[in-house]
Amino acid sequence: QMQLVESGGGLVQAGGSLRLSCAASGRTFGSYTMGWFRQAPGREREFVACITGNGGNTYDADSKKGRCTVSSDNAKNTVYLQMNRLKAEDTAVYYCAARGGYITDDPGAYNYWGLGTQVTVSS
Repeated sequence: QMQLVESGGGLVQAGGSLRLSCAASGRTFGSYTMGWFRQAPGREREFVACITGNGGNTYDADSKKGRCTVSSDNAKNTVYLQMNRLKAEDTAVYYCAARGGYITDDPGAYNYWGLGTQVTVSS
């Protein structure tokens, strides 16, 4: 089992920035693909970005290119999501997820999930 704990969410004004963190434990972090997803009330869970466990490859949703950067620190077993120029429509619960395979934006392919951290962007 892998445990994932997100942190760093909160209330921010439109145009501001946040960095979310996801601390992983229980498995060898470097062998997993780590993904970030978000879910707003009444909407489907949406892919944001992901990164291979060794940090060698990243992939982010087209709509967020240039605003979101995913990175990892294997020494700390932590993956980060830096979000800039936040908009009101970025308001959602942000989830960290892990899978023991290649990069994908399909939430159904991820085996482990954190409980999420709320991000609220005020306009």
